[in-house]
Amino acid sequence: MTDSEYLDHAEALLRRVELACDRLNDVTDADIDNQRVGGMITLVFADRSQIVINLQKPLHEVWMAAKAGGFHYRFDGTAWVDTKGQGEFFADLDRHASAQAGQTLGF
Repeated sequence: MTDSEYLDHAEALLRRVELACDRLNDVTDADIDNQRVGGMITLVFADRSQIVINLQKPLHEVWMAAKAGGFHYRFDGTAWVDTKGQGEFFADLDRHASAQAGQTLGF
């Protein structure tokens, strides 16, 4: 994958996270504050816990840090998959964010 292709896919991922947070704030009482600075989004939950998602451009990866740990994802042509083969980005984000919000969210 070229740098340009990576950036297109990675920016689409970040935008999807932002839109999902907006939607979830409209349909739930989760009150997720999402702040984007460049290639990083910080999600802050009501209990002040955070999930940080950031681009790792030299590696063509997206990293996520949650209370459950740190995870690395690489685009496989269809989805962002864990580099250790243990999950897909949005499924993992949904699981970790739901745990931190104390309710099922649906990213």
